[in-house]
Amino acid sequence: MNIIEYVESQMENFQEKPFNTVDSLVLSQLSYLNFSNIVPGFQDKRGTVKISELLKAEKIPAMLDNVRDPKSNHRLLIALGMSPRYRDIRLCYYEESLDIAEEKQFGAITCLIDENLAYIAYKGTDATIVGWKEDFNMAYMSPVPSQVEGAAYLQAVTKKISCNLLVGGHSKGGNIAVYASMECDKQIQDRILKIFSHDGPGFRDEVFSTEKYKKIQQKIHKTLPQSSLVGMLLQHQEDYKVVESNQFWFMQHDPFSWVISDGDFIYTQGLTGGAEHINTVISQWVSKVDDDKRELFISTLYGVVESMGVIKFSDFNDDWYKKAGIALEAARELDPETKRFVTETIKSLLALYMKSFVFKLK
Repeated sequence: MNIIEYVESQMENFQEKPFNTVDSLVLSQLSYLNFSNIVPGFQDKRGTVKISELLKAEKIPAMLDNVRDPKSNHRLLIALGMSPRYRDIRLCYYEESLDIAEEKQFGAITCLIDENLAYIAYKGTDATIVGWKEDFNMAYMSPVPSQVEGAAYLQAVTKKISCNLLVGGHSKGGNIAVYASMECDKQIQDRILKIFSHDGPGFRDEVFSTEKYKKIQQKIHKTLPQSSLVGMLLQHQEDYKVVESNQFWFMQHDPFSWVISDGDFIYTQGLTGGAEHINTVISQWVSKVDDDKRELFISTLYGVVESMGVIKFSDFNDDWYKKAGIALEAARELDPETKRFVTETIKSLLALYMKSFVFKLK
């Protein structure tokens, strides 16, 4: 079963069956919905909103607007609203921001499970190009803007509620959950019971040697699909478990593809050989190239895409051939030194990939 079927099958409340890793992925996926003007933010004087109260016909289209896979998210929302386990969870402190100039995409929501426990869910990378650009900025920048905002969000929420905390997210949301927990005050860290990162990117090497990270390390629960790419970006010294997925390669990043049985994920022995191979290639490249060159490579490619007028990945579907022509023209206008570096970088990545692939075959 997947997370939708899991939610549909759950009849026990959180006192009868404690919060688990699958519950974390469920609420992480819920955080992708658009709750503007539906769930109150920090400045809103309205009370909390129960999940069951979301099931009003006039609210649903707005919540699913521009959300990836609206059909599956609609099914999940209906299942949550009807579920004895989830329907009484109260939602509050919804925050969302997208700043193209700052290259920041951020979202978070607080889920009050009961009077003694809250789950803080950080939204992962959405369908915007700038959201993915911020992910790759982590290769040369620390912290990125959404990490800073995530830490501020955790500090702000904990001034409003006094219960124990669970913190988590999927994709970039998982990385932000770890970062925010690492950066918060000790009295807040003491209230955090667990930190969940579902296929979230890792961190730069220097993070893992800090005392801040070591203080929360044992609380981190990281899960990855078999062919993880996003969750293996950068260094990944967090311990992790590998989850079975019913999708192929990059599509395994989709939480709806993760396989569940008997109330938990089905775990496998490790990543697929192909995933290990690609991640080794990327890690080797990152370790050899300094921050300035990483920034140049990532920013140049982003600039080419930006020149096409692309805001969301769905924009590629509209007149893609015209956009491809614009991209080629933008690439021609790069100064010779930048063009040479980007070309050589792509060639070196391909060469490294082929070299390690041949070595693997021997």
